[in-house]
Amino acid sequence: MRILGRDDVRAALTGLEPTVLDAVRTAYLLHSQGQSQVPFSTFLRPPQPTGSRIISLPAYLGGPEPVMGLKWISSFPANVDRGMQRASSLCILNDLETGYPLALLEASQISAVRTAASAALAAAALHGDRTVRSVGLIGCGTINHRVIAYLRLTHPSVETVVVRDVVSERAEVFAAELAAEYPGITFRAGDLTEALGAETVSIATTDSTHWLDLADYPDRPVGQVILHLSLRDLSTASVLTAYNVVDDIEHAVREQTSLHRAELAAGNREFVHAEIGAVLDGRTAIAAADGSIVFSPFGLGILDLAVADAVLDAAGRAGIGTEAEGFDPGSHRVTAAMAGSAS
Repeated sequence: MRILGRDDVRAALTGLEPTVLDAVRTAYLLHSQGQSQVPFSTFLRPPQPTGSRIISLPAYLGGPEPVMGLKWISSFPANVDRGMQRASSLCILNDLETGYPLALLEASQISAVRTAASAALAAAALHGDRTVRSVGLIGCGTINHRVIAYLRLTHPSVETVVVRDVVSERAEVFAAELAAEYPGITFRAGDLTEALGAETVSIATTDSTHWLDLADYPDRPVGQVILHLSLRDLSTASVLTAYNVVDDIEHAVREQTSLHRAELAAGNREFVHAEIGAVLDGRTAIAAADGSIVFSPFGLGILDLAVADAVLDAAGRAGIGTEAEGFDPGSHRVTAAMAGSAS
């Protein structure tokens, strides 16, 4: 079994952004065509720390290069106050012929870039031909850091990025870090009104209280695209008055997401207008929206598998990673002997 640790994955991802975008796009298209299996995620919620969870996402992705496996990801928001990463993750890829484990990868970085790539692809598709010059980032963590890296590829005309965080000092530091990393763009900390005044807004927070009512910010641009990545920030009224696009309606409208709460209030799912795969392949056209277009991706395991497979391929070409023996069950004495005699 091939093992890729944190540093291995980081090295393999360096310069891999176009490949990641293509892998995520292909995964969405295959899913839209019914060439995937994505069982519902399983949530494990320990009693302490409050608000923590671990999620299991098994998946199979078909197409010319099929892949199957499991993403196991934890989210412990209190880690942030300790100066630690909120999320940690592992990804296991299995051999399609034997089912044996093929590779084990540190996957928090994979999860972050696939989230960012999916957000950037959606932003480009949902804006259509409109030129985007302003971006708002709400939440100054790892996800929005990666989102900017991928939005630069799909929104090459971006000039200004306003960052907002519940801790204002964090926004100042984040803006300075991004400015040093991307000198061609102006980054500055701002309040919620300023961040929500951008043409594309990415919301990636650790808040799960459905705290944001878009009606409180009426001066937002027409046709604004909101990337609702943390899924539990928007109020029910905000969802019901938006043009809503999801990755998979059965996955996104559950587990007390903002869309799930909107379904409970409305008694139906008619407020969900499209799935992103159908938008990307042209089967669904985005209607002109007077208000905001909200993309709420639940985060399908097929995206992690697709990116993990691309990382594994890049690592193999670069000679990165470690081969470890002993992670298969070994041979079966009786059937191995019979197979040997049959040959």
